[in-house]
Amino acid sequence: MSWFTTFVRPRIKALIEKKEVPDNLWHKCAHCEQMIFRKDLITYQYVCRHCNYHMRMPVKTRLETLFDEGDYTRIPIPSVPIDPLKFKDSKKYTDRLKTCRTITGEEEAIIVAEGTLGKHPVVIAAFDFSFIGGSMGMAVGEGLVKGAERAIELKAAYIAIPASGGARMQEGTLSLMQMPRSVIAVERVKEAGLPYIPLLTNPTTGGVAASFAMLGDIAIAEPGAVIGFTGARVLQETIRQALPTGFQSAEFQLEHGMVDIVVARKDVRQKLINILDILMSRGKN
Repeated sequence: MSWFTTFVRPRIKALIEKKEVPDNLWHKCAHCEQMIFRKDLITYQYVCRHCNYHMRMPVKTRLETLFDEGDYTRIPIPSVPIDPLKFKDSKKYTDRLKTCRTITGEEEAIIVAEGTLGKHPVVIAAFDFSFIGGSMGMAVGEGLVKGAERAIELKAAYIAIPASGGARMQEGTLSLMQMPRSVIAVERVKEAGLPYIPLLTNPTTGGVAASFAMLGDIAIAEPGAVIGFTGARVLQETIRQALPTGFQSAEFQLEHGMVDIVVARKDVRQKLINILDILMSRGKN
């Protein structure tokens, strides 16, 4: 047996057959900077098990964790004019939309879906922050209105899950118009005697916080979520005063009565079921 056969060939074969390690095998926590095995990240619903930091959760994954058996039906969102203002900053608005649609595989920053939660009929409107910061433009407004209309049709609870920097500046006044539209939509849900519950995630700011997000029968927030109208840095520079520790955090807002309860992500589904058990039974009496 030659030296080549004994030593070299097995090593060459091992190199050829060596499995590639995926680039996304590990994830670094933005808060404590600990490395997290991606499988654990999914298991713990995108919450760092080292520091309990609640990371942004993919929208479809969130919906799957909330709906019974992870089963839901998407509600189509009516089409809207694309770039009616022909807006351009460092990049054309149409190009931004195209890029986000390619990356996310979604048409807009919101997914509206129907299904059951704890056997209760529900409609959920969930925001995708990775799509232009989850900003609320005409399409998002249409999604919120359509979700409310569908909830009334089904006699279902309406749950909104904002993750947004506010109104979409590329759509100007047309974007701001979605604030009163969304308010009217959720008020119609309430007038129908149906529960409206916002789950405030990080961030819930700007025009979103100033409209439908704060109008729930009960306001639930995830730990550490930033909730407020104007960003802390801008506000501090404007008033020229130091802000309180934890200003605009979910815990700060709970302490000052702006939210009703802060719930860890792993407990959100059961907490919603408990609330719906009470509110939906009330509506039947």
